[in-house]
Amino acid sequence: MPTHRKNLATDLRGAGRLVIDATTGLTALVEAMHAVISPVVPARHKKEARTAGITGLVYRTVRGATRVVGAGIDGVLAQLVPLLETRDSSPQREAVVAALNGVLGDHLDATGNPLAIAMRLRRDGIALSLAKPDLRASIPAATGKVVVLLHGLAMNDLQWCRQGQDIGAALARDLGYTPVYLHYNSGLHISTNGRSLAPLLEQLVNAWPVAIEELTVVAHSMGGLVMRSAHFYGTQAGLTWPGLLRRIVFLGTPHHGAPLERGGNALDFIIGFNPYSAPFARLGKIRSAGITDLRYGSVRDEEWEGRDRFARSKDARLPLPLPAGVECYAIAAVAGENPEAVGRRLQSDGLVPLASALGRHRDRRFALGIPKSRQWVGRGMKHLDLQTRPEVYERIKGWLAPG
Repeated sequence: MPTHRKNLATDLRGAGRLVIDATTGLTALVEAMHAVISPVVPARHKKEARTAGITGLVYRTVRGATRVVGAGIDGVLAQLVPLLETRDSSPQREAVVAALNGVLGDHLDATGNPLAIAMRLRRDGIALSLAKPDLRASIPAATGKVVVLLHGLAMNDLQWCRQGQDIGAALARDLGYTPVYLHYNSGLHISTNGRSLAPLLEQLVNAWPVAIEELTVVAHSMGGLVMRSAHFYGTQAGLTWPGLLRRIVFLGTPHHGAPLERGGNALDFIIGFNPYSAPFARLGKIRSAGITDLRYGSVRDEEWEGRDRFARSKDARLPLPLPAGVECYAIAAVAGENPEAVGRRLQSDGLVPLASALGRHRDRRFALGIPKSRQWVGRGMKHLDLQTRPEVYERIKGWLAPG
């Protein structure tokens, strides 16, 4: 499988910056612990998580030296970037970088780290130019039926092809769709990715080589939330592609959040409550904005702007119905072979509760109202199985087949 090309020096620069960031962060953590434990540190410095006197000077020196060394290394590697030969980017490297972006993507983006993923539409791991002549050359057999596939948290577009299954390629073979795959930094806020995806899809439909008959989306996990956000912002901006969108298939999308992040938020609160363990709460706050958005499934800017995303909070979302005039389908999974053996509230695919994946909610304002005829639950499956199990694809094909 061809993949886009990457430069070794770029990877080294990105990794080097992460090491420097980790060193300065660890120094701050150790100093905060020292400030809390030491009986000679003034109360003012304890509150600031800083030490005073000679000890404080030592910590400041370590941080300063680390930054100077880091800047020097980054400068040298920057000069080597054009000199080192490029190499093919392997699926293994793509998976590692995607995982890093899932966990630290907002930090990578904010610090200009070369490992931060820039949002692009790709095929076979190669970014598509959205100029009309270039797109025609890249997809000479393009049809009027376009399917865009969106991956989930800490994943990438190449991972749609696993265990001999590729939903996009299968839809091309069986139903004549032309697949395009989104590659994005899943550590950014979901609404940030939604805002970026909306104009990107507009460029795609404007440059498509033939007239588009229908636009369909298949979205796994977080990808479904990114798509809902993109449709909201695309409609607000008066873009044309929402009018071409006919169907969305959600695969294990946490429409109302995931308990794993809510549990992490509770753990932050417990650790931070004790002054002696409070410095360790910084470790929990490493997780990205994309992950904290999954606490309740936030898809709009105003659901996180001006808030401490690590603070204990209730669901602050605004109701957002599914797109009007678009057929929406939901596929969920239940890990156990016998779902009746556990309470209905505990049924999940290991990450996303069944009710969240099907868009159910006790508050009618948030319930998505997906008809039962457009729901399907895979038994004895886990979250990632939704991309690879043949029976999942057969259900998607049945829904999207003409008639």
